Amino acid sequence: MKRYNPAELEPKWQKVWADEQTYKAVDFDARPKYYALSFFPYPSGAGLHIGHTRNFAITDVTARAKRMQGYNVLQPMGWDSFGLPGENYAIKTGVAPQVTTKQNTDNFREQCKRLGLAIDWSREFSSSDSDYYKWTQWFFLLLLERGLAYQQESPQWWCETDKTVLANEQVEAGRCWRCGNLVIKKNLKQWFFKITDYADRLVDDLDDLDWPEGIKLMQRNWIGKSKGAKVEFRILDNEDSVNAFTTRPDTLFGATFMVLAPEHPLIVTITTAEHKAEVEAYVSEATRKNEIERQEEAAKEKTGVFTGAYAVNPVNGENIPIWTADYVLMGYGTSAIMAVPAHDQRDNEFATKFGLPIIEVVQPPAPSEGCYSGEGLLVNSAGYNGMQSAEAREKIVADLQASKKGSEQVNYKIRDWLISRQRYWGAPIPVVHCTVDGAVAVPKEQLPIELPVLEKFQPSGDGQSPLALATDWVNTTCPTCGGPARRETDTMDGFACSSWYFLRFADPKNGTEPFAKDKVEYWAPVDMYVGGAEHAVMHLLYARMWTKVMQDAGMISFNEPFKALKNQGMLLAADGQKISKSKGNDIKPEEIIEQGYGADSLRMIVLFLAPFDMSTPWSNEGLAGVFRFLQRVWTISQNFITSETPHNSEAEGELYAAAHRAIKKVSHDIEHMAYNTAISALMQFTNELYTIEKKYSFAAHEAWQFALDTLTQLLAPFAPHITEELWADLGKKGGVHNSIWPIHDEAYLVEHVLKIAVQVNGKLRGEIEVAHDATQEVIVAEAQGHENVAQYLSDGIKKTIYVPGKIVNFVV
Repeated sequence: MKRYNPAELEPKWQKVWADEQTYKAVDFDARPKYYALSFFPYPSGAGLHIGHTRNFAITDVTARAKRMQGYNVLQPMGWDSFGLPGENYAIKTGVAPQVTTKQNTDNFREQCKRLGLAIDWSREFSSSDSDYYKWTQWFFLLLLERGLAYQQESPQWWCETDKTVLANEQVEAGRCWRCGNLVIKKNLKQWFFKITDYADRLVDDLDDLDWPEGIKLMQRNWIGKSKGAKVEFRILDNEDSVNAFTTRPDTLFGATFMVLAPEHPLIVTITTAEHKAEVEAYVSEATRKNEIERQEEAAKEKTGVFTGAYAVNPVNGENIPIWTADYVLMGYGTSAIMAVPAHDQRDNEFATKFGLPIIEVVQPPAPSEGCYSGEGLLVNSAGYNGMQSAEAREKIVADLQASKKGSEQVNYKIRDWLISRQRYWGAPIPVVHCTVDGAVAVPKEQLPIELPVLEKFQPSGDGQSPLALATDWVNTTCPTCGGPARRETDTMDGFACSSWYFLRFADPKNGTEPFAKDKVEYWAPVDMYVGGAEHAVMHLLYARMWTKVMQDAGMISFNEPFKALKNQGMLLAADGQKISKSKGNDIKPEEIIEQGYGADSLRMIVLFLAPFDMSTPWSNEGLAGVFRFLQRVWTISQNFITSETPHNSEAEGELYAAAHRAIKKVSHDIEHMAYNTAISALMQFTNELYTIEKKYSFAAHEAWQFALDTLTQLLAPFAPHITEELWADLGKKGGVHNSIWPIHDEAYLVEHVLKIAVQVNGKLRGEIEVAHDATQEVIVAEAQGHENVAQYLSDGIKKTIYVPGKIVNFVV
């Protein structure tokens, strides 16, 4: 019998697929389209790891099944090759990123092919290809034209390790998202995209997306949309006033002091001579700390100093003291708060420490301890007493608006997206700086602004990109006046390139525009997008914004990039730790393949261990078990192929029933991404075939052919190589992945044989099998004739009780 050898058959079929371009997608095909995509991977020097395998297998199984189900499927692959990961690897190895990126990309591509992924490789590109980032630069200019890109000097997060600024979204608990080290604030002139202009749409459009609720919640929280009021507090004996945003204007009567951030510009002008020295010392100390330090220290103990100035509470005319404290941060809201210590925990702690008044203005519905922040009846609030707080909010805002002391306002936590990077390995920003005309956009016909090859590409750490040293590249002429100018030396955040790559796959060779509208309208939006949850408020948010910009510019008709988002769970080491190279517990896919298990076993085990969205420990035992299952499929198929058993119809009913049960179950589970239970159903189906073979050998040839054809087709999305070989061995033409997915027939799912329990005086004495349409008379007669039952009926039967399809009970 022919032996199952993955090392021989897997490369064989990978070559056939490549030679025949089996998975090349067809534009404008008459079949319904399906666009399946894995997150844009960056080609690290370490190569693909086992986590990538799970991610890609999820996408690939669905793509393969959809293709067999009659869809025109696009599953492309490209490389997110710009940015910190690729650059840091180049710095570590001392080899230019142009060289290391190509090496890493070649390695990743080869690994993907060894996994048997159904990729349309004709659409492959890297974000560091100039004919790709040319269009990223083009989109920068589009954003600039539409007033959505601007340059501004302001304090920004700075990573001293990576020598670059970071967007707010790239700082996690005060640490750099890449290196994990603490960040600081640095005053720099940077480029921004106005993602805040899209805040409302980014929140509202989440409702219609088939995304995990956790991801949607993270985006809503990050955007932080809140409805409230902007309230003007006039400063006593001063022409200035200070605005505070509050979501609880119903608590205004309880505002007993104000707090300004130490960096607030009014601190200098309102501080009295008596308090000047103390305030200056406090401000100097506070501004030396980064925001994370300030927040951490404030959580332990509040600090602050009185400025000597007072503000007038607009609802009651009370003079309330103005303090400065480092728990209020510059750039958040108005950088000033109205402090309501009876109903806000931070304000309560501050007031308690410094002996400031605490006035309850919202009475809770039931007694509560500490400061109460919920809804209730207003007290100590003049004419609003007795109102429910929600009603009072509306009335107080209306009255403030009428007296021009405040207005209704929607506020957001999100800040504009900082896209400048003081690094080398990124798309150059298409702007030149002229002493006459200032910042000038490079004309689109001059794109791409190619990244020059540098011998020294290490970051300087002085706030400038290494590109600043490339004088021949930097020095240029102004497109407006023709005078001398300098190129912008900051490069774009790598997330700019990944904000639109999924659209380029629809038209990857287009040299005259980012993509043809008709091709993008045919393929996009992406039907299923698979990747990790770590990019919830980075890539996923940025890609949504860019899609809306393109819709506004008339480039596309849709407003969201990804219809369905699926987050895979992590594969963990046996001790529950994350698998990673740094921990010394990483698992390389090719190592498993080369151990003899092959890619099919690897693909199946990463999906069989647990539901796809659940983190789970890796299992060598499970891998061996899946390999044994594939050997069993191989063996029963080869035994059938070589058998010469004469025809016998007895096995037909059981074979067709088993096959149609499997079709129904596996089809349902793949549609609902329940891959682990689909594989379990395939194992059960295989066990049933072995049981039937043991009873009847390979009689009922046509039924056996159907059953094994079906098993091969249902297994094909999971194990594409072995099934391709078996399909050919079973005498089929055209390849299993070009075959039509089987459809179950409900008629075969009706149980043809019923198992009936037989009792005597309520005690089980036997079991009979009868045809599903047998009459009661026949069933009772069969029960009476059962060898074990008959001995209990010798004294005669007083009564016979029949529960249809289940039980016959003889009362004696």
